[in-house]
Amino acid sequence: MPGVTLTDHFFSVPLDHDRPAGEHIEVYAREVVAAGRERERLPWLLFLQGGPGMLPPRPVGRDSWLDRALDDYRVLLLDQRGTGRSSPITRQTLPDRGEPAAQADYLTHFRADAIVRDAELIRRELTGEPWSVLGQSFGGMCTVTYLSFAPEGLREAIITGGLPGLRVTPDEVYRAAYPRVHRKNAAFYRRYPQNAASVRRIAAHLIERPASMPDGSLLTVEAFQSLGMVLGTSDGADVLHYLLEDTWAGTELSDGFLARTAAFLSYAQMPLKSLMLELTYAQGSTGAPNWAAQRVRGEFPQFDARRAVAGDDPVLFTGETTYPSLFDQPCLTPLRETAEVLFARVDWPDLYDPQRLAANEVPVAAAVYLDDMYVDATYSLQTAETIRGLRLWATNEHEHDGLRVSGGRVLDHLLRMLHGQI
Repeated sequence: MPGVTLTDHFFSVPLDHDRPAGEHIEVYAREVVAAGRERERLPWLLFLQGGPGMLPPRPVGRDSWLDRALDDYRVLLLDQRGTGRSSPITRQTLPDRGEPAAQADYLTHFRADAIVRDAELIRRELTGEPWSVLGQSFGGMCTVTYLSFAPEGLREAIITGGLPGLRVTPDEVYRAAYPRVHRKNAAFYRRYPQNAASVRRIAAHLIERPASMPDGSLLTVEAFQSLGMVLGTSDGADVLHYLLEDTWAGTELSDGFLARTAAFLSYAQMPLKSLMLELTYAQGSTGAPNWAAQRVRGEFPQFDARRAVAGDDPVLFTGETTYPSLFDQPCLTPLRETAEVLFARVDWPDLYDPQRLAANEVPVAAAVYLDDMYVDATYSLQTAETIRGLRLWATNEHEHDGLRVSGGRVLDHLLRMLHGQI
């Protein structure tokens, strides 16, 4: 490719790292190096993508933050286990594991702790030396797990929008999230006040007559509200505004609008996220997730679209959440019972070690986005104080997608902090 050389790597890793002689799965990673530097002895930078269940970049050259990273590193883009080309979990593959209880048992091996142990196995195979890690969003949470349980594998760590609350329960995560989402709604309606009436009209229509979308899903008013997941990105308000243009064909919602909406809402390309998002916050004494986002939503009646339509309040969009209705999508329906079993489990191991973090010796730099819709800045700042030696950049200059959209500026700033240049 122009400017880069790509190399595919496949690794056999234990499904359960505590049973290395047991079943193995395949994990894929793509190596990216600047063209002409293939034979240089460059330090490795492992990239851990956000999600969970989402894919790292599929590069088309020296684009986005990769352009800056390739000045200094040989980059490894990891398809985390269960995603992309790494023994993917989908409605087609998961039922092969057996009944829902067996599927749920299988899925317990796909959290951050297992991802970190995969990374350590891969590091030892590629290089015997510690490497650098860049974690975005959920990838940052994985990086804190890495710092907790395998810091000897790390030369340095960079975290963007992904410092987790170390002992925060799923319920606490969502109690903090709904007010943040409310603020993003308020900003959206301030920017585009004309959308208030159009959103109300669409919501009223869907309350009476949910609409069929091209993928076979039913667009209910709750599903329509889920379009708010985009509001946490730098252009999210604009994206949502344009999505709401040309919505009607007479008295029916237009095919174009329904097709665009289906593309935004579909989990067909990231089914694992629907199963693993709430488990990101389950550990130790936090208990079972038990559909935390749905339960806690009841504490925030302002997100009730029916109530809003019946009164004078704006119809609010929701954020990055897993609701039971999500499993009405055809790509997720076969996984519904498995999700019920999985979310009722209480025996989740710890993902972070506060004592180990307090004694940390790995150089760490982290960006906390103060207006982040997806990750609570208050919890992130508390965690930043507990990681010994962490250099913090707290800013409202960027949204959650700052790493991706800043043209390398976020990564460059953190690297210069990490290396004592600022």
